Amino acid sequence: ILLLNRAMPRPRFTKRARKSSLVPVFVGSGIALGLLAKKVSAVKLSVSKDGFLDSSFFDSIQPFISQYMQVYTASHNKYDTLERVSRGKWKPESVTMSIFSPNFDTVPNDMGSSFRVQLRQQKEIEKLERENKELRKLLKALETSGDSGKTVRRRDFKKSLIDMYSEVLDEMSEFDASFDVEDHLPRVVVVGDQSAGKTSVLEMIVQARIFPRGSGKMMTKAPVSVTLSEGPYHIAQFKDSDREFDLTNETELKALRQELELRMESLAEGETISKECISLTVRGPGMQRMVLVDLPGIINTETTGMAANTKESIMGLSRKYMSNRNAIILCVQDGSVDAERSLVTDLVSGVDPSGSRTVFVLTKTDLAEERPEDIDRVKQILDGKRFPMRALGYFAVVTGSGRRSDASIANIKRYEDEFFTNSNLLKAGVKPSQLSTHNLTIAVSDCFWRMVKESIEQEADRFKAKLFNLESQWKNKFSGSRELGRDELYEKGKYEILDQILELGHIDAKIWDSVLYDELFRCISREVFESVYYPVLKSSDEDFGTLVDIQLHRWAEKTLPLKSIEIARNVMISQLLKIWENQKQDPLFEPLRDVLKKELLSGISWDSRAPESLRFMQSNALDDKSVPNQTAWKNATKFMEDILLSEKGDCENYFQESLGPSFYRRWLLWKSISPDQWKRQLINSELDVILKSEPNHSYSLSQDEITTIKKNLGHKDKKLLLDNSFIRDVWNARFKLHTIERSLAKCKDCRTFYHHYQRGFTEPGVSCDDIILFWRLQRALHTTVQTLRQHILNVETRRLDNFVKDILEDIGSDNEKKRSLIDGKQVQLAEQLRKVRSIYHKLENFAAAVINEK
Repeated sequence: ILLLNRAMPRPRFTKRARKSSLVPVFVGSGIALGLLAKKVSAVKLSVSKDGFLDSSFFDSIQPFISQYMQVYTASHNKYDTLERVSRGKWKPESVTMSIFSPNFDTVPNDMGSSFRVQLRQQKEIEKLERENKELRKLLKALETSGDSGKTVRRRDFKKSLIDMYSEVLDEMSEFDASFDVEDHLPRVVVVGDQSAGKTSVLEMIVQARIFPRGSGKMMTKAPVSVTLSEGPYHIAQFKDSDREFDLTNETELKALRQELELRMESLAEGETISKECISLTVRGPGMQRMVLVDLPGIINTETTGMAANTKESIMGLSRKYMSNRNAIILCVQDGSVDAERSLVTDLVSGVDPSGSRTVFVLTKTDLAEERPEDIDRVKQILDGKRFPMRALGYFAVVTGSGRRSDASIANIKRYEDEFFTNSNLLKAGVKPSQLSTHNLTIAVSDCFWRMVKESIEQEADRFKAKLFNLESQWKNKFSGSRELGRDELYEKGKYEILDQILELGHIDAKIWDSVLYDELFRCISREVFESVYYPVLKSSDEDFGTLVDIQLHRWAEKTLPLKSIEIARNVMISQLLKIWENQKQDPLFEPLRDVLKKELLSGISWDSRAPESLRFMQSNALDDKSVPNQTAWKNATKFMEDILLSEKGDCENYFQESLGPSFYRRWLLWKSISPDQWKRQLINSELDVILKSEPNHSYSLSQDEITTIKKNLGHKDKKLLLDNSFIRDVWNARFKLHTIERSLAKCKDCRTFYHHYQRGFTEPGVSCDDIILFWRLQRALHTTVQTLRQHILNVETRRLDNFVKDILEDIGSDNEKKRSLIDGKQVQLAEQLRKVRSIYHKLENFAAAVINEK
């Protein structure tokens, strides 16, 4: 369909017809194409296995193409009528509007439709265009012919010069911000005093009130780059957004102004102005193609609420944009006030003293002409004789309807035309070409494109040389490495890390069991003694087996499952970190791994259902009191001995530290002893006597024994004062150590008593219930190890993979964080290389397009 539309001849309208308000009416072929596309969109597409369209699709749309040809012919035959209207030989009321009928099946031929029909049906036309927008994209992308089955390369839509230029500017702006390199491509930089009408001039050029307004307030708080382009509809769109604002709709205009104001406020971040630029594209019929940058107005005094450096910031921002040697400076001055009060003229003169790229604009000329004595002043300004500032041209415009500044653009243009038609400035000798926004726009656009054509090849050569230098640096420093940008490197590091998580599943089961067992034993051995074994030993007057069952049940229900899961989580993370350490890693990804390490150690959770299932497995293992064979008996004995030896070492260290250095250590190593340590040593000597005389002493120390200790020590030192609680503290530590020593002796005795266990310990005085306890604990430990290992491999590695993947996705979506984690000379050089290469190619393509347009 698109090829058919391109093949049709186009009427060539006169200059007057192109400028006429009737031009939107003469689009019969385009409307027919839109209606045809709507018909075609209802036809079901049939695609073969090899991706080609079925020939039945083209058979189905053949009748619609025939109707399209009829409508196109009908519209084309009316060319003579349209030419007569454009030359003023026929009134608009006599022009037929039948070609805009929404009914595609019929083509009315009545000539009595009025011009107002076009206004009503234009909305229907726009609706049809929006409905078929997606279909047109599909048709553009199709590269196959259903009839022949041969691949046909379709011609791409030609991109306008200003759109190409705008893309170059946007990419160079990003490059400038990242690498602090300024470009020298032309822009129209709009500067002026605050409230001089600078924004109003821009709105007259744009033909819509797109900027926020406020009486006496600074509304332009950030540079706004506006790319003007010609298009069928009057729309505006932000560079980083897909939303299109209809500039003919007041509601959408208001939304655009609010969006622009919000963006300015967010960029300022507490400051009065921001240096970051907001990019906006405006398209519309008859729009002059150029790029304008609106800057905050120059102020003389900082008012309340402004940042302390606002005035200097605005001046510096204006100088930065104007210092571009190819920038066109649009210097806007309020014509209703004396020129001597203006600040902008001195600023512009300092940047462009020769005036070779300055265009002077005098606003509010209608207000200035209200006073007859100001007419000569305005003429002197427009002749360039009022002050020493030089310029390429001087223009006078009207930016409001008299004293009203809120009038519509159409009313202001009408008022401006009427004003300058009867203006006394013409009588005073001012040239008509210096008056009106229309003349200003054409002059600035012509100047803009002239400077673009003069500078584009020079800028392309500059980037070509920069590209050569960067490529030479890369070859010298990173020869053999691919030029991967930050995003590609991040993706590479991301998948390397995720692949390493998968390696957890390839670790041998024996290694998992060994590591888990060692960590569990190290972490719970003390807990076994403190929570289970020692409380039972302290209660020697009760049944040992009953007390053991109570303590085991309490420990298994409250502590053991959660403690085991915590240990398993740490083991899994330690194994992953070990993989990172053992494998050869790119140091470029070290900061990324450090961030993941912190997140893993603090944030990863375990499956919420795991504690309950683990508790069930552990309880079943602890309930098994049957030692199957002598080997299991010896293993349990060894397990008990290991735990007791580990606890004995801790207890001895603690007790020895509380007693202080011994006699030999004090003399040989010059160690001192505190008064409390001296008291503990004296008490310990008395406790040794008690335990030697009564090895099976109960846990508690009687009051008589405490009195005896005090009395014996009092004989040695009458000034020695001892508290009962102090004596009991020493006793508790000494008794625990004594109990461990007795249990170790019992463990050695029971090592070969498996046959007594099989016979039920019938001999008097022979009991090894302690070994059975530690057999139950050891079996629970092995069951825990196996359960945790299976759970890690089957569930937790997958959850870990998802957890790390989510973290990496969050980092990947945060450009600032990604920039801080993936950094270095190689990354920066690769990013710069790719950016410079992309800009250079776009500059080359744009320069070629400019030459072709010539």
